[in-house]
Amino acid sequence: MTRILLLSDTHSYIDDTILKYVKAADEVWHAGDIGDISVTDQIKKLTPLKGVYGNIDNHVIRAEFPENNRFFCEGVDVWITHIGGYPNKYDMRVRSEIQTNPPKLFICGHSHILKVIYDKKLQLLHMNPGACGKHGFQKIRTMLRFEIDKEEIKNLEIIELPN
Repeated sequence: MTRILLLSDTHSYIDDTILKYVKAADEVWHAGDIGDISVTDQIKKLTPLKGVYGNIDNHVIRAEFPENNRFFCEGVDVWITHIGGYPNKYDMRVRSEIQTNPPKLFICGHSHILKVIYDKKLQLLHMNPGACGKHGFQKIRTMLRFEIDKEEIKNLEIIELPN
C-alpha cells in the first residue's frame, strides 16, 4: 500500500501545515504550477516526489519536471499533467492519447477547482486537487490524500487548508 498526497498550484507557497501532510505520505505528487523550485526541494527532503511543470513554471522547474508524467504506482497506471481538462472536456493536448490509451488515474491541476470524477466511458478516475497555494481565486485551499493498494485506489480524503 502507498499513501499519496496530491497537490497542485502551490505558486511558490508552502507552509508547515502542508509539510505536516507531506511527512505523513509515502509519495507526494505535484500537478504543476510549482512557482519556485524551493517548494519541491522542501518536499523532496521529506518524501519521494513525482510532478509536472505548469504554465507559470520557469526553465529551472521545466528542466527538472516533465510536461506529462505517466507511471505505475503499484498496479495503477497514472498520468499527471498540468492542463488536462476533465471528462467530456479533455484538453486537446491530451484528448487523443487519453481516448486511445486511457490510464486508470488521470490527474491535472490548473483550474484551482477541486474535482474528482469517474469517467465511465474511459473507465478512469479523474482527480484535480484544487490549489494549495495562496495565489489565485480559490476561496478554500485544498489537497487530496488517498491510498493505492495493488490495483485499488481507496480512502480518498479532501484536505482543506486554512487561508
